[in-house]
Amino acid sequence: MNTDERTIKQRMIADNKRAFHEYHILEQLEVGIELTGTEVKSLRMGKVSIADSFARIDKGEVILHHLFISPYVHGNRFNHDPLRPRRLLLHRKEINTLIGKTKEQGLTLVPLKLYWDGDWAKLLLGLAKGKKLYDKREALAGKEHQREIERALKERTKLS
Repeated sequence: MNTDERTIKQRMIADNKRAFHEYHILEQLEVGIELTGTEVKSLRMGKVSIADSFARIDKGEVILHHLFISPYVHGNRFNHDPLRPRRLLLHRKEINTLIGKTKEQGLTLVPLKLYWDGDWAKLLLGLAKGKKLYDKREALAGKEHQREIERALKERTKLS
């Protein structure tokens, strides 16, 4: 099932807008994430940052690195390390296809969104290829051009 067709109530926790600027996203995959109790409580409070995080395949498992989940305020000695590597939950077949694509084609695994799917924390993982500097400039110029078109249309409708 495509992630856009989901009918289950979804609430956004964190969004990685920088990933769409830095990478060409070729594929998107919805994966689960293995968390401890205090991490879940911090996620419910919205204390998370996925801006610098990335996923890597180590020993047949997909591991998410540099996902910052702030320590829970009332967690005392049971608190977690904020930057600990977290295991992503995928089927073996999905892991094998990711191994093939990242090794052969030189693609990267980048987290795009972290959200609640019912009671479960889910991560939208993107299979991405890095953009060159001229691609980034071209994308910014396209956005600026689109803004100018929308501005002109808005003024035209005001005058009519």
